[in-house]
Amino acid sequence: MPSISTPSSIAQRLAAWHGDQQRDLPWRALPAGQRDAYPVWVSEIMAQQTRIAVVVDYFTRWMDSFPTLENLAAADQQDVLKLWEGLGYYSRARNLHRAAQVVVDEYGGVVPHTRADLLKLPGIGAYTAGAILSLAYGQAEPILDGNVKRVLARLWDIDRSIDETETLNELWRLAGAIVKAAPADEAGVVNEGLMELGALVCTPKNPRCLLCPLADLCQAAQNSTQSQRPVRRPRKRTPHYQVAAAVIWEDAPGQGRLLIAQRPQKGMLGGLWEFPGGKQEPEDADLSATLRREIQEEMDVEIAVGAQVTTIQHAYTHFSITLHAFHARIVSGTPQSIGCDDWRWTTLDELDAYPFPVTDQKIIAVLRDGI
Repeated sequence: MPSISTPSSIAQRLAAWHGDQQRDLPWRALPAGQRDAYPVWVSEIMAQQTRIAVVVDYFTRWMDSFPTLENLAAADQQDVLKLWEGLGYYSRARNLHRAAQVVVDEYGGVVPHTRADLLKLPGIGAYTAGAILSLAYGQAEPILDGNVKRVLARLWDIDRSIDETETLNELWRLAGAIVKAAPADEAGVVNEGLMELGALVCTPKNPRCLLCPLADLCQAAQNSTQSQRPVRRPRKRTPHYQVAAAVIWEDAPGQGRLLIAQRPQKGMLGGLWEFPGGKQEPEDADLSATLRREIQEEMDVEIAVGAQVTTIQHAYTHFSITLHAFHARIVSGTPQSIGCDDWRWTTLDELDAYPFPVTDQKIIAVLRDGI
C-alpha cells in the first residue's frame, strides 16, 4: 500500500501535471479555484454521463443564451429543454433550471459557498457540490466521479466492488485526503487534475501508465492489476421493450397538422414533447392494438392506425427499446390531457419550436424526408 505520506505526494504531482496538461475548455477561462460558480455548475451538470467533446458545443450555446444565473432563472422551461435537446438525461436540465430559481429567490443570486446549502438545491449531489466548492471557491472539498473512482481504485489497488457502500465511503475518504493535502490555493487544481488524469491517462481500457505522473505510487501498476480495477458488480441484463408511437394527422398522412403531446413533468423525459404512444403489453394483440389502447388511455380518443412510418432502435441507461411509429387519425373524440400534461395540433415546420427526445427527432426527420 502507498505510505501515509502519499496523499501529499499525489496532490503535489497532480497540481504540477495538470498545469502542463490540462485541456483548453471554455469553462476554464480562469484557473481552478478562481472561477465563477455558475459556469462551473453548468459544465459539471452537462458533463455527467456525457463526453466532454459533446459538452463543449452545448455549453457554449447555453452560455450564449443564459449568460447569467438570473437569465436562466427567468427563462421558460421549454426554452431550457429545447437548448438541452439531444444532450439526454433531461432531469438535469429541469433541476438546473429550478435550482437557479431557488438561488435567485433564496440566496440573492449567489451560488452557495457551503456543502450543506448546495446539497439543498435540486440536482446537486455530493460530487457536484465538491466540484463547485473546489473549482469556483478554492475550498478543499473532495469530488468523486467515475474517472476519480477509477484512479483511486488503481492507486490503492482496491479489490472490492466500488458499487458497495463501504468501498464508496473509502473512496470519498481517499479523495478527501488528497484534496486536503493540496498545495496552498490549489485544491481545485488537484481535483481537476484527478478528473483529467482519469479522462486522459488512467482510462477504462489500456491505461497509459508510462505517461502517468503517479505511476510509481500506483499499487495496481506495481501489481499489474490495472485492467482488473476498478471492480464492479456484474451487470444485470438490460430489458428491451417494444414501443409504438402514433403520428396522428388532422387530415390524410402528410397533410394538415400533427398531434403532439407533452410528457408529465415528473418522470422520464418530463416536459418534453412526443408523438403519443407507449409500451406494448402482453395483452396487446399487435402494435396497432398497443397504439389504440395507449392513445385512448392517454388522450381519450379513438384512432385508426395506418401505415408504418419508421422503426428506431434506442438505448437508455437501464433499458432499450424498438420504437415503431405509425401514421394515424382520430375517428372518435377530442384530445384530452389525461396521461399527458398538454397537447397541440402543429405543423411539421412548427415542430422545431418544441423540445423532443432523440427518438422523436428521428421520426420528424423521416417525415420531412418523405413528404
